[in-house]
Amino acid sequence: MEKSVTRQTRLRDYFLPVLAMVAVVAASNILVQFPVQVHLGPLNLADFLTWGAFTYPVAFLVTDLTNRRLGSFTARRVVLAGFLVGIVVSAFLASPRVATASCTAFLIGQLLDIAIFSKLRRGPWWQGPLAAPLLGSAIDTLIFFSLAFSPVFAGLDQLFGHPDGSLAFPAPFFGIGALVPLWISLAAGDFSVKFLAAGVLLAPYRALMGPLVQPQAA
Repeated sequence: MEKSVTRQTRLRDYFLPVLAMVAVVAASNILVQFPVQVHLGPLNLADFLTWGAFTYPVAFLVTDLTNRRLGSFTARRVVLAGFLVGIVVSAFLASPRVATASCTAFLIGQLLDIAIFSKLRRGPWWQGPLAAPLLGSAIDTLIFFSLAFSPVFAGLDQLFGHPDGSLAFPAPFFGIGALVPLWISLAAGDFSVKFLAAGVLLAPYRALMGPLVQPQAA
């Protein structure tokens, strides 16, 4: 009877973080295809931002809360669930090249986040949920935009029999700076949002530590 109760508790523990991760990954894979078509004076946000940049950082919040409460092993399982959903969603909504970039970046970025967070879990409460998403986001952004849109990896489109989807044509950096390849401007804009989100999401992380988090072995 005790084993049955323990198993049910573990299933309940998994349900919420897996559901949250699946929702974030699915939304981000859809929204990353839509530039932010907003003009702020001479600034065109579409030159360096997609809507996916605003939802994706929540994946790191889900991972870090899971890691804090249930440990790194469970956090990796939640990431794997998000990875599998990402494969399915990307297969329907994106080209094979973008799907490959998205899933690769997600898996490596999230696993790096888990590793860094686990190293910092015994420090001040804010260190892990700040440093881990920042470094995970940096790697995630570099991998995704390089694989998906840099002409260096145009061979991925050829491998799948698709036309070159590289975004190498010039665009103003951050919408106002010197001309750079569009994929670089998009990568910089994406990471700038993730950088800000790492700080902003400390508030919900702190708020949820009480009701959701209990000490667990990594």
